[in-house]
Amino acid sequence: MTSSEIAMPGEVKADPAALMASLQLLPSPTPNLEIKYTKIFINNEWQNSESGRVFPVCNPATGEQVCEVQEADKVDIDKAVQAARLAFSLGSVWRRMDASERGRLLDKLADLVERDRATLATMESLNGGKPFLQAFYIDLQGVIKTLRYYAGWADKIHGMTIPVDGDYFTFTRHEPIGVCGQIIPAGFPPGVVNILPGYGPTAGAAIASHIGIDKIAFTGSTEVGKLIQEAAGRSNLKRVTLELGGKSPNIIFADADLDYAVEQAHQGVFFNQGQCCTAGSRIFVEESIYEEFVKRSVERAKRRIVGSPFDPTTEQGPQIDKKQYNKILELIQSGVAEGAKLECGGKGLGRKGFFIEPTVFSNVTDDMRIAKEEIFGPVQEILRFKTMDEVIERANNSDFGLVAAVFTNDINKALMVSSAMQAGTVWINCYNALNAQSPFGGFKMSGNGREMGEFGLREYSEVKTVTVKIPQKNS
Repeated sequence: MTSSEIAMPGEVKADPAALMASLQLLPSPTPNLEIKYTKIFINNEWQNSESGRVFPVCNPATGEQVCEVQEADKVDIDKAVQAARLAFSLGSVWRRMDASERGRLLDKLADLVERDRATLATMESLNGGKPFLQAFYIDLQGVIKTLRYYAGWADKIHGMTIPVDGDYFTFTRHEPIGVCGQIIPAGFPPGVVNILPGYGPTAGAAIASHIGIDKIAFTGSTEVGKLIQEAAGRSNLKRVTLELGGKSPNIIFADADLDYAVEQAHQGVFFNQGQCCTAGSRIFVEESIYEEFVKRSVERAKRRIVGSPFDPTTEQGPQIDKKQYNKILELIQSGVAEGAKLECGGKGLGRKGFFIEPTVFSNVTDDMRIAKEEIFGPVQEILRFKTMDEVIERANNSDFGLVAAVFTNDINKALMVSSAMQAGTVWINCYNALNAQSPFGGFKMSGNGREMGEFGLREYSEVKTVTVKIPQKNS
């Protein structure tokens, strides 16, 4: 399910009776949610951090504190790595477990996520401000599908035999890379999974530089990704998968279905309050339809419902925190100062929490900060272009290369643009069409390696070649 597939039909929104009937069929948040698990998780036990320090978790919709969580640091990382290395040692329960049984455990975890889906979506809304229905139908559904997809892979990873020269029998094995530092769910033999909440400069730095960790998977900013890559190189040359920032181009040709392209472009920018690495924030529109596209985009942005994450009609919740809120508003002001036309929005909303109006800029040029920097907020920048060659060059003129999109009814244009884009993913006549089966990752400063799909599995294994001397080869 993509970000544009949970909106209610217009006739339902316009009919109060139909709206009430529809709302009664929707899942509900968990009322009076009690936050039970606030400690770190090492060797299948919840425990306090060694320092005893905690950090607050606040609801960005209200600014109120939800709970306090134990803060892990280097000492806790050391304990977790020790537990993980023991769990990975030869002869351990995990290493001797049948692959089919590992798959069964992943399926069981998917069952548990499905069982507690409403509670987990409620927690996500409290913690991050994402509308509950988006968390329920998109995020949690994605978790469940991903777990089931990889459960199916568990007993299907195999090597091959190789017809080498001479009297030898040669084959390959795909072996697990070892202890990996990343955020993953729990529910396995002791030490296999350890959860350590903490801050980047302490817990994150300790993981990246730890000699006992064999791989790091990181999702976040390009600046932090560089630091992780450096720390990995200084320690044990651990393998690093980085899914970093983006400033993704979305190209709209004049022959596209205009209403559809406007809605997809809207969802491509504003989904998750714009806090999405795939956000299609550089929208290039062919000159002949530019003014009409801007007009319809502004009308759609003004209809966007901003409010409580727990209101089922809400499309947009608050930004994650005050720091991000201020950064977005500062970038909006830079757009105005540099000459872009502010068509709508541009301000914080006068209520508790960190809400920002859906914002649309037109007359944006490539040299403006809002066209170059990742905003991570509900800000749509619309640029114009004249020719295909021009827009391809401009779209690729970025330090980033995570995703791109093109909207056209001409398959030749679509294939030409998709082959020319310097991006790890290109969508044709759609946006944010993400799934567990397809590899995802970036070009250039948007990262390295791939997540998801069969390619994602390769990041977590080492290929070993085994050669046996035999009396005589019979091919």
